[in-house]
Amino acid sequence: MSKTPSSTEGRTMHIGELAERTGLSLRTIRHYDEVGILPATARTEGGFRVYTEDDLERLMVIRRMKPLGFTLEEMTDLLTVLDALQEEKDPARALELRRRLAAFRDAATDRRARMVETLARADEFIDILAKY
Repeated sequence: MSKTPSSTEGRTMHIGELAERTGLSLRTIRHYDEVGILPATARTEGGFRVYTEDDLERLMVIRRMKPLGFTLEEMTDLLTVLDALQEEKDPARALELRRRLAAFRDAATDRRARMVETLARADEFIDILAKY
């Protein structure tokens, strides 16, 4: 997740390809850049955003959090934890980061359960309408 060089960063793409590969709009990706949650890895001389495979992975985490109702601040916090976990050498600090990650996992699980309940109610409603 971090912006440090890795083997997946050899290939780059422009925002259009990133949008196509993630199913997100250019506007959404630009917004994430502007708020600092997904800054472009680089820019061309012409000012075009350039992204890497690591950026794509980061954006997919964001994309998966959004339907669960996580805020931009929560997304930023989670990405910070994931970045720190990749770099952390201190076992005590890594344990604390894993605890924070577990809290996000628990929140995601709870939010998913609420979504399942909502979908069940929607299915019941559709069944009622189908009777008429």
